[in-house]
Amino acid sequence: MAITGIGGVFFRAKDSDALLQWYKEHLGVTMQGYEPWQQAAGPTVFQPFAGDTDYWPDSKQWMINFRVDDLDSFLSKLRDAGIAVKTDPAWDSPETGRFARIHDPEGNPIELWEPPVD
Repeated sequence: MAITGIGGVFFRAKDSDALLQWYKEHLGVTMQGYEPWQQAAGPTVFQPFAGDTDYWPDSKQWMINFRVDDLDSFLSKLRDAGIAVKTDPAWDSPETGRFARIHDPEGNPIELWEPPVD
């Protein structure tokens, strides 16, 4: 027997309904009752970081990373919606792909990742 994938990401929110609506509207992540969001198959990185990492704010215990297939158009859509987007060419490489960062309305860090094309 083996784990076949991540079955869910669960976290506390000050306003869970509003936050779920934000994720649905801006990122396309949906949840209707107990009907789970169906995502595309692809790589998932499971990586604990050192307690003193500066990869995301130390006030947050976690950061979620979402795969995207066209980072530039996705970032344009987010910017048009008034969402602050951070990019840094130092984050990108042909081996790992391209990255951007945003925060949800409750300040949770979100990394957007466009994997490299094979």
